[in-house]
Amino acid sequence: MSRPANVVAIDLGGTTIKAARFNAQGVTEESLRLATPSSEGPEAVVAAVVRAATTLVRPGTRAVGLCAPGLIDDAAGVVRFASNLGLRNTPLAAAVADRLSLPVTLEHDVRAACLAEQRLGLGAGVQDLLVVVLGTGVAAGIVSNGRLVRGDQGFAGEFGHIPVHADGELCACGQHGCLEAYVSASALVRRYRRTGGIADSAADITARLATDPDAARLWAEGADALGRALVTSTVLLDHQRIVLAGGMTAAGEALTAPVRCALQRGLAWRAAPSVGISPLGVDAGLLGAALRATGASVLPPCDGRAEATAPGQHTPR
Repeated sequence: MSRPANVVAIDLGGTTIKAARFNAQGVTEESLRLATPSSEGPEAVVAAVVRAATTLVRPGTRAVGLCAPGLIDDAAGVVRFASNLGLRNTPLAAAVADRLSLPVTLEHDVRAACLAEQRLGLGAGVQDLLVVVLGTGVAAGIVSNGRLVRGDQGFAGEFGHIPVHADGELCACGQHGCLEAYVSASALVRRYRRTGGIADSAADITARLATDPDAARLWAEGADALGRALVTSTVLLDHQRIVLAGGMTAAGEALTAPVRCALQRGLAWRAAPSVGISPLGVDAGLLGAALRATGASVLPPCDGRAEATAPGQHTPR
């Protein structure tokens, strides 16, 4: 008797490793969360990912899908650089494949979220889509004419480093005036503390928008900066829809309303694309990793035929 097919997906984050096993209908059969042992070194991080995969694999598991932040070489299955994880040139996909004797894929976490959004969320059926993840940092997944954009070196989507203010705030990347220096959760907290305010998170600041002029001003500046960056991206790529995701979107309409206004204000000669908040929540990357493992991709082969082996897939020796 054949065993039911399933896939295991793992989202490696800076603080948490999220993992789940999905059946052929996309239903979660089992899930787990582990603390990411970043402080213990790269070997410990890789071992934790392998342990999570090993825990969830069952008879009938056909593949494992991984996603991670940083500079990801998906074709090689290697994390080229992820500063928060301490990983550099780490063959993460091969480490899991060698242990489990299963095909393993590796994808950038934001591109994985973008894939999930296009298949399951607000981007379903959309051929030209931008998914912007607003968290501790800012990054984006781009779909153009139905294809996930990766770029020459696989680094497309560093949306947080679009310059929005000449000679503006210093960004952690070393440039001045980057979007991330205004609208990321870490930047918002840092800028608010400079005014003398006390806040541990962006949520603390958004809760004060109606009562604290400094909170309201910094929030407006961040939303305006995001709108400016979206103008640049829209003019360049002609998005049909823009989806905002990540922890900052918990603010809801307090975020989307000023962003929509700034976006339309910057597009004098055309209508703005629609802007909405992702319905997939914090599990978008996990869902995208599962889709990638099944071979579901927004990158159709040029001749329309199925590819024998998806890019980034590693069959163990």
